[in-house]
Amino acid sequence: MAGKTREIKGRIKAVANIRRITRTMQLIATARFQAAQKRVTAARPYTRKIAELVGELAAALSTDDADGVTHPLLRRPEPPVNRQLLLVISSNRGLCGGYNANILRTAAAFLRKHAQDQIDLEVVGKKGIAYFRFNRTPVAAVHTQFADKPAYNEVERLADRFIRDYTAGKYDVIRLVYMAFESMSRQRPRVLNLLPLENLAAQDHEQPHGSSLKPQASVQYDFSPDPTELLNELLPITVKTQLYQCFTDAALGEQIARMIAMKSATDAAGKMGKELTRKFNRARQAAITTELSEVISGAAALE
Repeated sequence: MAGKTREIKGRIKAVANIRRITRTMQLIATARFQAAQKRVTAARPYTRKIAELVGELAAALSTDDADGVTHPLLRRPEPPVNRQLLLVISSNRGLCGGYNANILRTAAAFLRKHAQDQIDLEVVGKKGIAYFRFNRTPVAAVHTQFADKPAYNEVERLADRFIRDYTAGKYDVIRLVYMAFESMSRQRPRVLNLLPLENLAAQDHEQPHGSSLKPQASVQYDFSPDPTELLNELLPITVKTQLYQCFTDAALGEQIARMIAMKSATDAAGKMGKELTRKFNRARQAAITTELSEVISGAAALE
């Protein structure tokens, strides 16, 4: 019986140590979540306004609809090259619940659906890299430089390469899979068409922040310099800001998932500790009762 109480006591100590670790990780994730939320909130109006401005410029370049716009970032290559690029944004660390599982499940479903297409797969985050290597899925490029706080200059370099490859006619479409932030209680994996930008007008429900490049010609503007020159400057900025917004959304979703997962683990450890304490008390009481019974029996035998 004494051995059983020592075992339970050791388990209580181990659970208490785990609870302290998960509680600390929860507090760290909460602090990082607050910082990430500020970055997302600060970047969102700029991303939306850039998209609205580009929509007005596209309307100015068109006659009756957006089909008149001939900028290479607004249309697919002709003739088609039958090749596309898919960027999957996962995390570098685990312990964030189903965050990575949901993203990678969405990416795997997309790859199965387009199994007959030529797809260059690029992966952000160590968890995604390990997943695709385990499944023996060819990966064209990996990116581990993006941490909890994605730097705009790093995202800009990636966006510049995407723009160069797309305008050179290397891909028909560039897509990315990431965790879109909608609210504190709702984040869902999403497949976003990054290039060509014309697809955003037809898929407004898929945009991360409700922005649209759909031309709005209700107001007539006088542009200086020429709208074509403005588009040449603003369209690459639109791609960069949207890609950066997706990275910040993904970082925010990761911290929310980790915060929730660590809170659940802390609560579970607390409940387990209480249950083990009750078992320990019952085992100790049983041991005391047994010892008293043995003492009383021995005393009775001596009479």
